[in-house]
Amino acid sequence: MFRSIVIVGASLMMILPLSRAAEPDASGANTNRVLTLDECLQMAMEKNRMRAVSRYVVAAAEAQHRQALSGYWPQIHVKAAYQHMDEAPNFIFPASTLPTPIGPFDVPKQDVKLMDPDSVIASGSAVWLLYDGGMRKGYREQSRAGVDAANQELRRTDLEIADSVRRMYHGSILARQLHQLGKDTLARMEATLSLTETMYKEGGGKVTKADYLDNKVSVETLRSMTAQLERNEIMAQAALANTMGLTWRDSVRPADDAIPFTPYAANLNQMVSTAYDFSPDWARLEAGIRAMDGSERTARSGHHPKVALTGELHTWWNEYDAGMSSRENKNGWIAGVAVEFPLFDGFLTRNKVKQARANADKIREQKFLLQDGIGLQVKDIFVGLDATKKSHQATLDAMKAASENRDLNTRAYQNELVETEKVIRAQLTEAIMSAIHFKTRYDYVVLQSKLNLVIGTEVWKRLESTP
Repeated sequence: MFRSIVIVGASLMMILPLSRAAEPDASGANTNRVLTLDECLQMAMEKNRMRAVSRYVVAAAEAQHRQALSGYWPQIHVKAAYQHMDEAPNFIFPASTLPTPIGPFDVPKQDVKLMDPDSVIASGSAVWLLYDGGMRKGYREQSRAGVDAANQELRRTDLEIADSVRRMYHGSILARQLHQLGKDTLARMEATLSLTETMYKEGGGKVTKADYLDNKVSVETLRSMTAQLERNEIMAQAALANTMGLTWRDSVRPADDAIPFTPYAANLNQMVSTAYDFSPDWARLEAGIRAMDGSERTARSGHHPKVALTGELHTWWNEYDAGMSSRENKNGWIAGVAVEFPLFDGFLTRNKVKQARANADKIREQKFLLQDGIGLQVKDIFVGLDATKKSHQATLDAMKAASENRDLNTRAYQNELVETEKVIRAQLTEAIMSAIHFKTRYDYVVLQSKLNLVIGTEVWKRLESTP
């Protein structure tokens, strides 16, 4: 019969693998801290490395957005070069004959040096895109949507960290309560065992040695189970510290002694309709739609011409002052307007537009699926909260009745009015009912935390403030 306590206590082990492995730290000794839930949440937001990873994702998205904005500025480049030729370049004027009044005049071949073989060249160029058919705007929309999606991912990470910390915190309280329940039940059954031994040795024979041995087996079995409950408590505190970003050497003991039970006042339609305003998944999908719209705009720009202002300054240092190395050739500037007209690209742009539009339509269809998915998740949590709230009162009444029944049977047993088996059953029943009630309170706060994870803490705060 007492196996039910083990099943309830073992349910704690289901939450332990959710914590990520801690990194070894050779410098710190084992620390056992006593913290409130708010202190645990604050420390987790500071130390959990998953949050740092998400922040870097946001930083990368913001940098990509600034890259897209750079297209609105002139692009200016400066370059310099030194070059040495194996010999000075030249130009050969071929021999020719010029007719003159006095007769033909032969002009011999001439070798003209153009410049010195050593040259230093410096130039600066600028290009300012004036019109691009929406290409830059499309890139800007895509990168801005990427920043929004990264921020929603960061928010999702925060919600997941908070959810893990809440579950581990209250799971640690549950583990402590079950451990204490096991110790209290063990103490009562040891007292009953001592009384049984006295009654069987000194009594009138109503309590037999078989009753004593049955009681002994129950006590020793319970002692073994209590040791496992102690292990659960220790590991639950270590898992809480691990989820907060502390090392495996650390352990956090919750400051609260009991799991709170705070019923809410809201209806299902209100929860679902409000969820779409705050769900990070919903906001991230909308950002994806904006990114696809920007991609389509960028692809459509391939149908339009591109217009840009161009300019260049150049200077040239060469020791030779004749040939090509004249003053006019050594320094100068160029300014112009460049226009590019797309005439035919093998239908490349048209199909890029079709691809971008199809991707946008696909995400819009996924939005309908997500809408139903969020509604179904919220409904499942809502029904679970309502059922758990009813179970809370029922298990509380059962726990009180079991406690009263155990007290009555214990006093009756002292006067040899009930059988040994009945008093043992009453003690185990009280432990089972208490464990089930503690687990019910834990289930309720887990469902509340899951609601925060699905639709965001803002919704839960709004529901709590609803009169």
